[in-house]
Amino acid sequence: MIVFLWLAVCVPVIGAFLLPFFSGISEKFRNAIALLFVFCSFVCSAMLLGPCLTGNPVSVEISLPLGLSFGFLADGLAVFMAMISSFVGSIIVLYSFTYIGHYEHKSEYYLFVVLFLGAMMGLVYSTSLIFMYTFWEISAVCCWRLIGFYREKEIVYRANKAFLVTVFGALAMLLGFLLIYQETGTFNLILLRGAHISDAAVILILIGMLSKSATLPLHTWLPDAGVAPSPVTSLLHAAVLVKIGVYAFARLFLVTFTIDDVWHTVVPVIAAISSLVAAGAAIRENDIKRIIAYSTVSQIGFIFLGLSTGSAMGAVGGLLYILMHSLAKGGLFLCAGVVEHNAGTKDVRKLGGLWKTMPVTMVSFLLCAFSIMGIPPFGGFFSKYMVIGGAVTAGEPWLAVVFAAGAVLTFIYLLRVFTLVFFGEAKTQASEGSRSMVASVAGLAALSLAGGFLIYFPSTFAIDIVSQMGGIR
Repeated sequence: MIVFLWLAVCVPVIGAFLLPFFSGISEKFRNAIALLFVFCSFVCSAMLLGPCLTGNPVSVEISLPLGLSFGFLADGLAVFMAMISSFVGSIIVLYSFTYIGHYEHKSEYYLFVVLFLGAMMGLVYSTSLIFMYTFWEISAVCCWRLIGFYREKEIVYRANKAFLVTVFGALAMLLGFLLIYQETGTFNLILLRGAHISDAAVILILIGMLSKSATLPLHTWLPDAGVAPSPVTSLLHAAVLVKIGVYAFARLFLVTFTIDDVWHTVVPVIAAISSLVAAGAAIRENDIKRIIAYSTVSQIGFIFLGLSTGSAMGAVGGLLYILMHSLAKGGLFLCAGVVEHNAGTKDVRKLGGLWKTMPVTMVSFLLCAFSIMGIPPFGGFFSKYMVIGGAVTAGEPWLAVVFAAGAVLTFIYLLRVFTLVFFGEAKTQASEGSRSMVASVAGLAALSLAGGFLIYFPSTFAIDIVSQMGGIR
């Protein structure tokens, strides 16, 4: 099993740098190998699922000088996140075959996409705070290059903005890690299990998490990142980047460290404000990708709520929310990509009547939107119900009311987008996307619906993960 753990990380991280050489054989071969590298991570992570379900996590560790160590641990939380990211990432790479096909710098694109996903694998499996930070920063570099893919002046500016916000947030987090080392004498997450850390360390680490997960007030870079190609924005919002912050929160503050109870109130308050403000911005926005981006900022607030209240019900809901949001939000962005790619505009005021020429995209968008809204029987309904219910069981009913209002706003802005884009007078000529694009969006839409009917299986796994966490009431 240790071999699968190594392969899950090393194949995409090392393989990414081989992709430009494969382009010399043929572009189709390079694209297929890129997909193979990412899907290999999913298969290897899935192979590690069995030991996790039986309570036998797989680990490997190498001692380094100066008291450092390098290692990987495949426990329930790590495998859960790795499988989600690599599976959705595989669909995004498949979608990219057509979307990126006529642009320049394609080899660079696939290099950074695969490395991006490899960095996620390295981060979720790392047993060292230092190497967790290293993979965190690799993801920032990949994000920077991918957001600036088109290389226009304004686009490069926004890529730089995303890079600076997330990197300076990460530097604050690194200072928090150094404080922990000063307090405990180790960076090893396994040895740190159960350690109580100071409020100063918590604040510094939270800055890094909130910047990466685009939570108010460090959220503005994410809507601006909509200038990137749609498969990139889907990676940022669904598969990798914003999920890094919530994963780190679960890994550090639920599994590893103990923190003062005050943070079980402070973080949900930040999440509530972020969720409502972003939902309000989504209602007023007219760029389809910026609307969905503000939706991500809002929905990340729900995940932080579930993970931060200290309620077991909320924590299970938060983990399920990560899964359901990844599937549905990935689908929404890929649907937006089909619309933009074929209609030539992102402005919802210039779109309309596309149900006639894009029926599959329309149905896929609606199904994914239903899951994000929390409409039963979609998977998003169960995760949203448990997150809001977790706030009640944690003794914070006012938070439940605030997030219920956020859920209503979610319904309003997604219904507005759907109506403006697919109904009314046709204002532009557009056709359905390619087979790979349509298959990608339809697959994610189907999984968003199936997630509700098959909720027993991921919820059972999520309950097992939460049962192993500390700091859960």
